[in-house]
Amino acid sequence: MLPVPINLPKWLEENSHLLKPPVNNYCVYNEGFTVMIVGGPNARTDYHINTTPEYFYQHLGSMILKVVDHNNNNTTSSSSSSSSSTTEPIFKDIIINQGDMFLLPANTPHNPVRFANTVGVVIEQRRPEGSVDKMRWYCQEENCKGEVVYEKAFHCTDLGTQIKGAIEEFLKLREERTCKRCGVLAESVPREGSIRDPNLV
Repeated sequence: MLPVPINLPKWLEENSHLLKPPVNNYCVYNEGFTVMIVGGPNARTDYHINTTPEYFYQHLGSMILKVVDHNNNNTTSSSSSSSSSTTEPIFKDIIINQGDMFLLPANTPHNPVRFANTVGVVIEQRRPEGSVDKMRWYCQEENCKGEVVYEKAFHCTDLGTQIKGAIEEFLKLREERTCKRCGVLAESVPREGSIRDPNLV
């Protein structure tokens, strides 16, 4: 039996109470593709790494998609013709405004930040057998930017419950979430005032 279409504004009128922290999403379809309605506010420090692309559509208000890009710097030695390549993480903020859509490439570390009274739709592919998602925490200290503090790998079957479980596990691991480079304890939420709400501009 085929499902009936979902009217998003009507669904929000009747079900907005389902969009609760810490993940703030509700899965409306899970056949081949996982379609989630996502509300705010919600801000965490972990970056999700998915082996498949993710589609973002912002229905109401603006969100920030924090991503880690990798810039390949090729350097050539002056004493020889050989060259070496180094990869450094570049942290970027992508603003997705109301009415915007964005396709995030596979294997891009990303951290969605959502604000009060905003709603978006996220579409993900069902994970291939044997694929591994990751949740990664970076040190938030400026002099350690890009330093990986902790990483959790899992085969994704239910993103909402698995993310919640990974965050709860992370908070219990005081030693593991302490940066080996600077000794600062990584937290699960951003520092107050560190993120500017684009809806207030």
